[in-house]
Amino acid sequence: MSIVKNFKKLKTDGHKITVVTSYDYWSARILSETNVDGILIGDCSSMVMHGNDTTLNCDVDIIALHTRAVVKGANNKFIIAALPFMANRKGFEKAMDNVETLMKAGAKAVKIEGVDGNERLIAHLSESGIPVVGHIGLTPSHHHYVGGFKVQGKTQEAEEKIVADAIKLQELGCFSVVLEAVPPHVGAAVRDVIDIPVIGVGAGPHVDGQALVLQDMLGMCVDFKPKFVRTYMYGADLMREAVNQFVQDVAEQAFPSQNECYAPGKTQLRKVA
Repeated sequence: MSIVKNFKKLKTDGHKITVVTSYDYWSARILSETNVDGILIGDCSSMVMHGNDTTLNCDVDIIALHTRAVVKGANNKFIIAALPFMANRKGFEKAMDNVETLMKAGAKAVKIEGVDGNERLIAHLSESGIPVVGHIGLTPSHHHYVGGFKVQGKTQEAEEKIVADAIKLQELGCFSVVLEAVPPHVGAAVRDVIDIPVIGVGAGPHVDGQALVLQDMLGMCVDFKPKFVRTYMYGADLMREAVNQFVQDVAEQAFPSQNECYAPGKTQLRKVA
């Protein structure tokens, strides 16, 4: 069974799909040994990896760089790479070149924000055998247009637009939809109106699966915590404690110990005292 068909079967079987982000080899290697269903290399790498305030600083080369690292660590997982800001808005040929770059970097699918203006690209990719994940609701690369990182679907008109966009994405050939920052009843409405899985990012409990940024769930991002994030580990605290313990051990000459030193060669005449 293909990965795309398997994703659809997960929804049919009632299996809640899980997706987390990764941007480097070490985290991907750990994720490869977990039960998570998919890994997303998103443009939020601009924020959590490179310290920017928005996702707009990300480009295709950055996503491809992170994708190659993740693939080396977790090639057994379903890996989705996001098309970053403007990567799909500079003409059809350029967009196809960008998708080719990400797929050759090892991605098994691409994620595209928004519907309007992307119809031809999404349809062509689907027809070409390239799995596409649509992304609606809050689309971070459009945050200037929508007035910031705000909840979407708060009016009847906005809700109807989101539902219509989800239907359109399915018709265009998307095998899954990411739905971000909407009230739970909007998530349920989208789930019920399409046959493909709906992966929620702050879309309530009724969708077909959930996605989180790895740094958020591990408590590594100390400056920003969206409402929908649950912290499963306070990683920043653990990391500070570990580094400070290392500093203390060095100061007290407790590191390195004898077991952490190399023995001299057997033929060496002078031994270290």
